[in-house]
Amino acid sequence: MVSIRQQAMCARHTLAFLAAFATCVILPGLATFHGTASASPAQGVSQPPAGASSSDRLGDQSKIEIIRYVSGEFAKAVLSLPRGGDAFTYRVDKPLDTARLHDMVRTHGASVNSGDKVQITRLTFDARRIVVEINGGGGRHFHFRDHLQVGMGGATNPVGTNSHPGEGLGATLVLDYGRPLPEMTPDQLKQQLSPILDFAGESSATVAWIDTVAPEFKKDIQAHEAAVGMDEQMVIAALGRPEHKVRERDPDGNDTEDWIYGDPPAKTTFVTFASGKVIRVKEFND
Repeated sequence: MVSIRQQAMCARHTLAFLAAFATCVILPGLATFHGTASASPAQGVSQPPAGASSSDRLGDQSKIEIIRYVSGEFAKAVLSLPRGGDAFTYRVDKPLDTARLHDMVRTHGASVNSGDKVQITRLTFDARRIVVEINGGGGRHFHFRDHLQVGMGGATNPVGTNSHPGEGLGATLVLDYGRPLPEMTPDQLKQQLSPILDFAGESSATVAWIDTVAPEFKKDIQAHEAAVGMDEQMVIAALGRPEHKVRERDPDGNDTEDWIYGDPPAKTTFVTFASGKVIRVKEFND
């Protein structure tokens, strides 16, 4: 006989599964490995050029590797970069338009100057572009708490502060490939960024970090698998950032958060956290 606890657990995952499906239906343009892309794939994903096969396009595992070994890395700015929400876009197959870059710096001011040490803080994969945020990026991010209000008797007060010091003072680069993103390695992406960012001589934060991970978790990360006991940073290193998150309270009253990878009805992985640690990993196949 199925216990009440087991029934509750089954119902919980079913609700989370439906929540992920609903999110997928409502927001079809959400990037698979995303932060805040300036244009979503749903707004016009072009077909690969004639003669190109799916194996020529950037795969999910390659995205995970790029996130692991490029996001969070430090580099030296070769050129000054503009701050603010207007990203500097350049085609990777054409010479860098330094005149336009200098004009943007004069107009918006410099986020970083030539020779400054900077950090890659976020990567977003679009259909034909990779968005690179430096030192937090030049745009302002959505903060859910800033849009909440609570109150009684008709009077409401905002929950958030609307104050995020330092936000929007970084820079944003957009690498435009002019075609569906091709397969590449982390080193190849760094080479494509080399006209603007110099990674040579900078120690790898990722390599230094992964050497400190416990052997059993290091093995799982290299196999791209989540495991019970991992923290959030380890799961991101193994699987990348999740497409969806669902916060719930389990039958015992504990707050949990499901990180959901994949979109129903395809294979979907639920990684459940409690107090910052993975307590359960479940996979659902179509």
